[in-house]
Amino acid sequence: MYDKNLGTKQKALRINLDRRIYGSFAEIGAGQETAAYFFKAGGASGTVAKTMSAYDMTFSDAIYGTEEGGRYVVESRLMKMLNREYNLVEKRLSEKRGADSQFFAFANTVVALNFQKTNESHGWIGLQFQLTPMGPTNYVVIHVRMRDDENILQQQALGIIGVNLMYGCFFYYKSPETLLMSLMDDLTTDRIEIDMVRFSGPDFAKVDNRLMSLRLVKNGFTDAALFGSDGGVLQPSEALYKKHILMMRGRLRPITNVHIDLISNGQKQFLAEPDVDESKVVLISELTLHNLKGGDRDIDEKDFLDRVDILCSLGHMVMISNHHEYYRLVAYLSRLTKLKAGLLLGSPSLQDIFEEKHYEFLPGGILESFATLFSRKVKLFIYPTLQPDGSVYSCENFVVPDHLRPLFQYLIINDKIEDIRNYNKEHMHITTDSVLEKIKRGEPGWEKLVPENVAQIIKEKSLFGLPNEDNYADTVKQIHQAVGNL
Repeated sequence: MYDKNLGTKQKALRINLDRRIYGSFAEIGAGQETAAYFFKAGGASGTVAKTMSAYDMTFSDAIYGTEEGGRYVVESRLMKMLNREYNLVEKRLSEKRGADSQFFAFANTVVALNFQKTNESHGWIGLQFQLTPMGPTNYVVIHVRMRDDENILQQQALGIIGVNLMYGCFFYYKSPETLLMSLMDDLTTDRIEIDMVRFSGPDFAKVDNRLMSLRLVKNGFTDAALFGSDGGVLQPSEALYKKHILMMRGRLRPITNVHIDLISNGQKQFLAEPDVDESKVVLISELTLHNLKGGDRDIDEKDFLDRVDILCSLGHMVMISNHHEYYRLVAYLSRLTKLKAGLLLGSPSLQDIFEEKHYEFLPGGILESFATLFSRKVKLFIYPTLQPDGSVYSCENFVVPDHLRPLFQYLIINDKIEDIRNYNKEHMHITTDSVLEKIKRGEPGWEKLVPENVAQIIKEKSLFGLPNEDNYADTVKQIHQAVGNL
């Protein structure tokens, strides 16, 4: 049973007193903070087979090998550490105590705050472990960002989350959601951020890591999570390191032909930018928590997964975020990469960006938000919309209050905003809401409003409320029963 008030020392002591749990600790970069908690709790001889820290890079390379690109605080280094240390535990101890022990290897590779306080503090933490003696191994891996402004406090937070990870894996494994929540015991999001989690192994075969990532954002553990086009979870700063990001935001329920037209033409114009390297461009579809909730409703997890599956089938990366305002989104993207980024959006979204009421809580108002939004290497590509009278609404006839007109012109002249050209006017009448209603009614012709493979997926899985034969039969049966009862 989950006890939120269980302290870090109590957790470490309980593990130490459980004679089945036995293994090694390997910690690089910020000291042996997790192992230290187990030593200080008492009874560590019941848990710790070995603890080490290959702090020097030469020693680390000699033990675990080198990393491509020469970086040490990366997931590949963590996995090498886990696998090597776990294999050593099994090799050296399985004959002696394998029948009675649940072996583990805990590892982290971390860069904490330097003396000048100029670096970004983050790290990879993971556990490879058995849930039964002689049983298969599982993994839980997380990526964290430390937010304390003192090195010693960051080290303390690392030790706490390390203990939480070990305790959760051995005592909350039956409920991955509980395990996830327990990672922040004795911590706050002001101290540490968890922006990626991955469960793997036979005992976690039913865990959907995309849902776990959604819960990270939903519970405020991070502001954004990322999936690859294969649906696998990614750590944003590692996946987007030295990449050009081209992003489209929307509800995408479902993605339609007008979205495809927007992406196709917007991408062509982005690639034509003189400071964009085509080989480094990644396309991301972004879903905000606001759009996932659809108003006051809670998030429908199946609907979320359906949208992710469809977007991934088109080869898109998918991001979920809590960055409702565009300037916050751009600030986040600029933390991930220093290369130029592009945002694909419709003219109604641009109109919304110029609504001053959204920035009343900022001391500098709209100018403060625009300083963040447009001072970075970012450009907005605007897809025109069709007016009721059949005219096209674009940057050329964009309506903006008189006192903001010079600001808008400045952004146009300085190449911060650009109309998407060569659009297909036949697609401009398509709206997500109208397509969704046609799907729900099973109205013929909706298939022509979405990409062919998207229509196929919707039909095969009866997504977005599409009636199927079983639904129809049940409805007819209910009608007959109702009539018979009259």
